[in-house]
Amino acid sequence: MTEMFGEVIHTYSRREALADGVLVDVSEMASEAGFKFPVAVTQRLHAEVLTPDPRAEEFGQSFDGRCWDALHMLHMAIKGVLPKKTYPCGAGEATEYQCYFVMKARQRRLLTLKAVCGPGDDMEPVITIMLPDED
Repeated sequence: MTEMFGEVIHTYSRREALADGVLVDVSEMASEAGFKFPVAVTQRLHAEVLTPDPRAEEFGQSFDGRCWDALHMLHMAIKGVLPKKTYPCGAGEATEYQCYFVMKARQRRLLTLKAVCGPGDDMEPVITIMLPDED
């Protein structure tokens, strides 16, 4: 393939990222939360925030609960119920929003998450949720 800036050396599709575990598909839960587009989270967000450590699990924390919170708060931010920061991001748009999570030692932490809505492999709209310093 030849582009304006020369031949493309390498591509990495969303489909490949999902298969490799770089992205984790949460579309089923996202659909329950009101999203119409496929949604994935980054492996880093999955590991560092959404998956509780054993101590947090003792206090009732779960991946499903944390993922639901992240999705619900994004949905509320998109609807304008909660504050958000929106800006262009590549061929799509990024939305930063905040969500509380109970982390180690039962302490609540207010974290900023970033969701990018952009084109998928077949140019369909897809959403990816990540930490603010990820892209």
